[in-house]
Amino acid sequence: MKLHVGLNNASLIPEFVAVSDGPENDLIKGREFNFPKGSIVAFDKGYVDYNWYGSLSKQGVSFVTRLRPNAVYKVVKTHQSVGVDYDQNIEFTSAHAQKQNAPKLRLVGFTCPETHREYRFITNNFKLAASTIAAIYKDRWQVELFFKAIKQNLKIKAFLGSSRNAVMTQIWIAMISYLLLAYARHCAQKGWTVQRILRVLQMSLFERRPLKELLNPSPLDKRKWDPQMRIPL
Repeated sequence: MKLHVGLNNASLIPEFVAVSDGPENDLIKGREFNFPKGSIVAFDKGYVDYNWYGSLSKQGVSFVTRLRPNAVYKVVKTHQSVGVDYDQNIEFTSAHAQKQNAPKLRLVGFTCPETHREYRFITNNFKLAASTIAAIYKDRWQVELFFKAIKQNLKIKAFLGSSRNAVMTQIWIAMISYLLLAYARHCAQKGWTVQRILRVLQMSLFERRPLKELLNPSPLDKRKWDPQMRIPL
């Protein structure tokens, strides 16, 4: 099974979720996501499709992804941009790209100052600063952190059953649980994470306390604190 997620970068809450068979191409589910006009979508090279690029542009949806190493293109125009290696307008010239009516795109070259690794990003957004385009793709790492969180905290690293129904049930229960935890984090004080909320709930399962009280504890009353019960650190 393969889980496809459209993660809202502002709230870190999944807005689009689809489950497919493992061997199925990522693009099949990716094309089904109906992104709102004005959205900026970041995805990896598994979703490369020139025809889809044109479709997103017609819908008013911007995208940022990485250029494939074997892509054939020509540089139409070069811009002077700060914070990146280069900023260019390009056209794909391969027969495959022309057959799929590949749109004119923007190529941004960026070298990570920490790892010194070179990246090449393509986008259909010609208005944002080149450094912003690079930062948008960097934020795609939030998707990896999301999958890490649900695997560690919501018990979908291993499945209880091997049938399609068992796997689907376990995945959807995990997604529902994550949404409830995300809502609880929204209602809690600042500084709470999904993992912290989950640990507190697990420790308080047999206590009759309101959720609001658990997530927004009142300050400790020192007069009610027995000195004899203190544990020295």
